[in-house]
Amino acid sequence: MRRGVGLGNYIAVDSPVHALDPAAKLGIVSAFTVGLFTAGTFPGLTLLAVTVIVGTLAASVPISAALRGVRTVSLILVLTILANALRWEPATVALVRVGPLAVDGEGLASGVFFAVRIVLLVVGTSLLTLTTSPVELAGGIERVFAPLRWLRVPVGDLAMTLTIALRFIPTTVEEADRIMTAQTARGARFDRGGPIARARAYAPVLVPLFFNLFRRADELATAMEARCYRGSDGRTQLRESRMRPADWASLLVAGILLIATGVAL
Repeated sequence: MRRGVGLGNYIAVDSPVHALDPAAKLGIVSAFTVGLFTAGTFPGLTLLAVTVIVGTLAASVPISAALRGVRTVSLILVLTILANALRWEPATVALVRVGPLAVDGEGLASGVFFAVRIVLLVVGTSLLTLTTSPVELAGGIERVFAPLRWLRVPVGDLAMTLTIALRFIPTTVEEADRIMTAQTARGARFDRGGPIARARAYAPVLVPLFFNLFRRADELATAMEARCYRGSDGRTQLRESRMRPADWASLLVAGILLIATGVAL
């Protein structure tokens, strides 16, 4: 069986990024997302890419783990580039022309720009789950959305749902890999034929995949019920997290720099 497919799995190491409060990391990731979508030039994306590299090195996580999510969105990256680069009978000078279809230089640059933005978004946000345990992440989300309790929003249940959804991402990838490995051992091939043939080859994977995911969800619901989980009301935490001065300083400095980079460039 193939290994190293734990997309989004928490990596427990001792690093400055791991030591940050989960609420501070959520704020930094939010500022990074804002800066990423406000940046309109390649220099802006380059500076944001540098921050991602620095964050990855500071987190002491393998580069391969941070880049693992890029393979998952590889099809989206290809479609993004093609959707911007291809032109039908373009009036401008084309870089490559095949019949009525042509690749426009400006469109290609635009497609690469949006593809790089997607890659940075995937890698940057994956650092959050790589450096924060599910329990800490749930607590951080609950504290960030705590003001919504005044509007009678079940913040604790919302945080628990988001955390479970994030945790099921690596579970889904691992389950799909296990099923594909088992079917490959029985003679199934997923790398032959055109796009339609390959899509049909993946069809037998979906049925057992969804069956196993529903089974895991039912087991999780049973386990939570057996532990008397009845929602967030009255629940306490073993370790109460608090924003320290270092967390506030990191959030303010990183947030201002990230947003300013996106707005300026």
